Amino acid sequence: MAADLPVVIVGGGLAGALAALRLAQRRPDIPLLLLESGSTFGGDHTWSFFDSDVPAQAADLVAALHPVRWPRHKVRFAGRTRELPVAYNSVHSAALDALIRKSLPAASYRLRASVAQLHADGVTLAGGERLAARAVIDARGPQGAMPGLDLAWQKFVGIEFQASVAKPDCATIMDADLPQLDGYRFVYVLPMAPDRVLVEDTYYSDSADLAVDTLAERVRSLAAERGLSGAELRQETGVLPILIGGDPQRFWPVGDPVARLGLAGGFFHATTGYSFGLAVELAEEISALPGHFSGPDLARWSRARFMQHWGEMAYFRLLNRMLFRAAAPDQRHRIFAHFYRLPAQRIARFYAGKLTWTDRVRILSGKPPVPVGAAIRALLRP
Repeated sequence: MAADLPVVIVGGGLAGALAALRLAQRRPDIPLLLLESGSTFGGDHTWSFFDSDVPAQAADLVAALHPVRWPRHKVRFAGRTRELPVAYNSVHSAALDALIRKSLPAASYRLRASVAQLHADGVTLAGGERLAARAVIDARGPQGAMPGLDLAWQKFVGIEFQASVAKPDCATIMDADLPQLDGYRFVYVLPMAPDRVLVEDTYYSDSADLAVDTLAERVRSLAAERGLSGAELRQETGVLPILIGGDPQRFWPVGDPVARLGLAGGFFHATTGYSFGLAVELAEEISALPGHFSGPDLARWSRARFMQHWGEMAYFRLLNRMLFRAAAPDQRHRIFAHFYRLPAQRIARFYAGKLTWTDRVRILSGKPPVPVGAAIRALLRP
């Protein structure tokens, strides 16, 4: 293996960019090339996370992204509102783009570099150029369907308005006191600055179809009803996978010669679709790997890490089967209302994917929010 060949990371979204930042910082002996098909790193997205989602040793990396932080967050269901003393954060992709450009030498990244093929020892760009590599990491979003995975979807349209809210230190992350459409519907209201607020209309749906214009009009109506309408500063959309089940061996066959990160590797929270915490965690882990980062070693490590994550998400897949298979679409809100009766720290561990056995029992305790027979059938279904 030529010592001057780089590790090539394909995809400058959240997972690929964070891994590149940590590798450049902690393994300067390893040449690096980050390839992004777009004109900026991270696209145009807002990533959100709880304090407890990210490892303590990554505090400097997270702080460098200048997240907006709310020390409290609020949820709302019909007849009940609850504020929880658990901090919530959001990062816009412009901060990731700025950090990459500031932190990496210009020779270590390329924008508008669309990759046509990935190989164990390099990549072929859309224009035919071949780049040799000591190892390749696929950190793109899914390239079409995610084979072997049984998925539902969390999808949304958000609009950022020039407006202010009454409690700028409290993020509303789940307001479900509104008509239930296309599954479980709720709204985020995130005060991004004293004069800017992001309003997102969100759905836990069986379908990935996103009617952007229709949902954008709903966002405008909601904002107007709540006194939040103003000049529209930006709009974003998202369709996140929610994992119900599947065959991990089919999704990631043994012997696949290319390492993976991010959604390409199945690294997302099975119930929320969130990926920020995992992206930070894996950036930490990959930068701590020993050796010279050969392609086969990196591919084996990333697949083993996915299989570990698959096992850690087993309980969450079970809950997802209850949500999507046992509850009628317009009744799914009952499951979340039931969940939010729990203590705040148990809720935080749920979002972090770090549940104790006591947590697992308590989450399913009490009066079932769905019909018992349907719940049993959903739980028994593989």
